[in-house]
Amino acid sequence: MKKINDLVSKVERPIRVMQYGEGNFLRGFILDIIDRANEKGVYNGNVAVIKPIGFGNLDFFKAQDNLYTLSLRGKQNGTIVDENRVITSIGQTIDAYNEYEVYAKLAALDTLEVVVSNTTEAGITYDAKDAFELTPPGTYPGKLTKFLYDRFTHFKGDPAKGLIILPVELIEHNGTKLKECIIKYIELWHLGEDFKAWVLSHNTFCNTLVDRIVTGYPRETADKMFETLGYRDDLLDVGEPFGLWVIESEKDIRDKFPMDQTGMDVVFTDNLKPYRDRKVRILNGAHTGTVLAAYLAGQDIVRDCMADTLIRSYMENLLGEIIPTVALPRDEVIAFKDAVIERFENPFIDHSVLAISLNSVSKWKARIMPSFKDSIEQIGKLPQYMTFSFAALMAFYSSSDLQGEALVGKRGEESYKIMDDKNILEFFAQNYSSEDVKTFVNKFASNEAFWGENLAEYEGFVSTVSHYLENIYKNGMRNALLSLSEEA
Repeated sequence: MKKINDLVSKVERPIRVMQYGEGNFLRGFILDIIDRANEKGVYNGNVAVIKPIGFGNLDFFKAQDNLYTLSLRGKQNGTIVDENRVITSIGQTIDAYNEYEVYAKLAALDTLEVVVSNTTEAGITYDAKDAFELTPPGTYPGKLTKFLYDRFTHFKGDPAKGLIILPVELIEHNGTKLKECIIKYIELWHLGEDFKAWVLSHNTFCNTLVDRIVTGYPRETADKMFETLGYRDDLLDVGEPFGLWVIESEKDIRDKFPMDQTGMDVVFTDNLKPYRDRKVRILNGAHTGTVLAAYLAGQDIVRDCMADTLIRSYMENLLGEIIPTVALPRDEVIAFKDAVIERFENPFIDHSVLAISLNSVSKWKARIMPSFKDSIEQIGKLPQYMTFSFAALMAFYSSSDLQGEALVGKRGEESYKIMDDKNILEFFAQNYSSEDVKTFVNKFASNEAFWGENLAEYEGFVSTVSHYLENIYKNGMRNALLSLSEEA
């Protein structure tokens, strides 16, 4: 079978972006956006992709002239999307360890304007043992500090040669934290006040939020997809059509990075928080608030939950309580909610409900509790469906069977593993009671180590959760959901 580069030619463009990381997400989202900008004629730039870790290789990239296929599959605006596009936006791939000199020369590249990174959540870290003399330094912030110093030195501190820095690691305030690490390295390595001033004044560190599911190489269906494509592609990457990139910066960077003109949802803002709240409260909140009830009601896959009218109705009512708590225009929030529902319906992704159930206590605190508290403040009473989701969480965790690192629950005759922090699992193993439900609920709700406050102090919360939980124990989850809809 032919290879992708037997049929498609590499496109030469100036290198304007350097990207730390060659993984599925960056290829399935960031490089896609840049590729579309090139295609639309609003940008003319390729990316130098840097492999920032010492193990692995870039053999597939070299063999395919850095070309690869992105397959976007899912549901969008009411229609099924199954799109295959060849991405031509990689100009170079460089191993920072085995090709250090090639990598280091990029610091002197006049056309370079932007740095993107995805080095995992643990990548933005400071290690006082890291050394400037290493080629390259071990940490990502260490690598970037040395790279910026080389650029500062080569261009003699030219203010125009600062870079736009866009980390997409999934941590809050990713740009701010990266900048803080770099300043620490400047001080640790005694790189000088002039360099520090150049970094702070002439480089733009942006906080970002990204949202697209990228599942990567489709091992089980790759050969079939190659037949459809008419060529072999060892870098084939699969993702959903939905994509959101929110970029928060103190100054307008769209003249150098006009990705909002691609037709994709790229938002430039001076305040990321409402967009993060929207994602956490609606997308993540819908997951956390629904999947535990859905599992106990008999569903295993998110897509099947959306086809189950009882569970879908519950989720939509839950979202109906959450939406008013998001501080963005209502039409924007509704549109995002509609897109989330379509993402959950994706016919190409089997998203396991049990996989989402991991660490649900901390997830409820982070994803549901802020909306729960804001809703009470807005309407002056308990939000019914969010309160029920707390009872569903307790029902899912209801077991005294602690085996190793997991609590073992029962769904009918089936066993399932409950995975969470040890202290949480031990709490349920020691306190679970289907007889004295109100005491059980009160102990859980009032545990400030779990919630950061005493939830039992919210008027009617313990009695309402107890009512819901008793119904689940007595009549099963499906009947409890039916009763909930009748009470609404």
